[in-house]
Amino acid sequence: MATTTVDEITAKTAVIDIEPKTGAPLKAETMKEKAEGTESKTDVGETAKDENVAVEIEPKTGTSFPVRLDSGLELNAVGLRKKNILGIGLKIYGFGMYADNEKLKDLLREKIGKAPAKPTKEMYQAVIDSDVGMMVRLVIVFFGLTIGMVRKNFDEGLGASIKKITGGQKNEELLKKVMGGASDDIKLTTGSVIEITRFPGYILQTKVKDEVVSKVESELLCRAYFQMYLGDDTFDKDAREKFGISLLSLF
Repeated sequence: MATTTVDEITAKTAVIDIEPKTGAPLKAETMKEKAEGTESKTDVGETAKDENVAVEIEPKTGTSFPVRLDSGLELNAVGLRKKNILGIGLKIYGFGMYADNEKLKDLLREKIGKAPAKPTKEMYQAVIDSDVGMMVRLVIVFFGLTIGMVRKNFDEGLGASIKKITGGQKNEELLKKVMGGASDDIKLTTGSVIEITRFPGYILQTKVKDEVVSKVESELLCRAYFQMYLGDDTFDKDAREKFGISLLSLF
């Protein structure tokens, strides 16, 4: 069986050049290409192009996220998803967490009442358990990521989150509905966008490069997905904390 060396993984790790005004990725080069002075041909056209749109920059990747979407959802926090492979912490994607803040304001006043001094577990749990409109926008920064790798990552992370809620039951059938419709023919490049949106009524929609690949009505699935970002075992504790601070501002 062929093995993957540390050098091979490092060679595939993307180095992103940033447009100074907007923070949007301009082009991606692997570490190997950077050393050799060779430009990668990666298409990053899916990132925000309008310099007049206010954006927030995820500092560890330089990825930009518009502070407000056409749908009205507002950006509450940005963060980074990393994965350890052979002892190397690789940056996989930057992410932005968006929400219908007016509905969140109503939810918090109903469930929590007065604003606490700092973000609490009860605040995060109220958001996780609700069906308030929310979206996590993922912007790929890892060079060489495939749909198959994304599908495996979803199965592992979301599967573990479902088991935590259900007391050990993974629910494979429900898991397959999330990324099962994503064709392996979809090519992911540095800057490709994946959006996972929770609509009122506990509907979880997944879009890959503007293509809807699934739309599933499931309270369990919605809770499990947002628990990965707002629960105790979150991918990025700093992003969770920033989201919590944004919740405090809504009281």
